[in-house]
Amino acid sequence: VQLQASGGGLVEAGESLRLSCSASGGTFSNCAVGWFRQAPGKEREFVATIRWYNAATYYADSVKGRFTISRDKLKNTMYLQMNSLKPEDTAVYYCAVQWGAITSTMRDKARYRDWGQGTLVTVSS
Repeated sequence: VQLQASGGGLVEAGESLRLSCSASGGTFSNCAVGWFRQAPGKEREFVATIRWYNAATYYADSVKGRFTISRDKLKNTMYLQMNSLKPEDTAVYYCAVQWGAITSTMRDKARYRDWGQGTLVTVSS
């Protein structure tokens, strides 16, 4: 499956953005679809993920309460609503799929096999 991430941009601190991740060449099923981000000079880190079949969600502590991950089964698309953005949220955001995900591996970057190309989010202070 090929993933397409979109929705990034330049915003001021406190503003909001919504990222989208759509799939082509296949459908999401029996998987978790998640967002990771990578800031300049830093490792790629887990942001949030959603279990496709029951919409169970998991968040990094740094975004809990500000970001909301959701999915639209009919559109085969996953979203990340980002509110109250901070300059430290600046990064390239990637969506990725973990097939056959289980609870203990939801946040494990190494378990995600298919990755989108990334979309840049820049938050100015």
